Amino acid sequence: MAVGSGKLSRFWNAARTYFAHDDPLVATANLVALVVLWNQPFYPLYVYWSVGPDIAPTCYTFISTPFFLAVPALARVNGRAGRALLPLAGIGNTVLSAKVFGVASGVEIFLLPCVLLGFVLFRPTERVISIVIAAAGLLAFTALHGHYGEPVHTYSVEEYAGFLKMNALSAGTLTAFIGLLVMDLIGRRVGG
Repeated sequence: MAVGSGKLSRFWNAARTYFAHDDPLVATANLVALVVLWNQPFYPLYVYWSVGPDIAPTCYTFISTPFFLAVPALARVNGRAGRALLPLAGIGNTVLSAKVFGVASGVEIFLLPCVLLGFVLFRPTERVISIVIAAAGLLAFTALHGHYGEPVHTYSVEEYAGFLKMNALSAGTLTAFIGLLVMDLIGRRVGG
């Protein structure tokens, strides 16, 4: 075994332990946080390929990285708080991205999986938390849409079309992934 492969194996084992949890809802939140974290470093490349070479504004999206990374740690202290942090971090990242890229980028579509997470990560006895998170996502759209001012960088009409297509595909994929996770949760609950 090569020296580097041992370090990589230890890293993967540590990451698996960090994101694991006995509560299936917390484990689901942790997995979604991991997927978001895994994709964040590639976001500038997605923008480069889909929109154009001006990727400097994508650096703002890394402000949310510590919040997504904190989801499992917070969940170990308080499962509800950890589960709530995930959609709230997503809403915050979406609002920031709408300011940075402009609403024409279509980035606000990421509020949909955030609202969905607010509903699927909580038990019926925690319904108030779900409603508050969903209200925060809907309020972010209704109150802020069109009120962000000038974006940090303005893109061309063609670039915004690429942005919209990229964000719709990404948000749709994330929503579908959440749906698959919910199917697994339901399957465990009803034994099917």
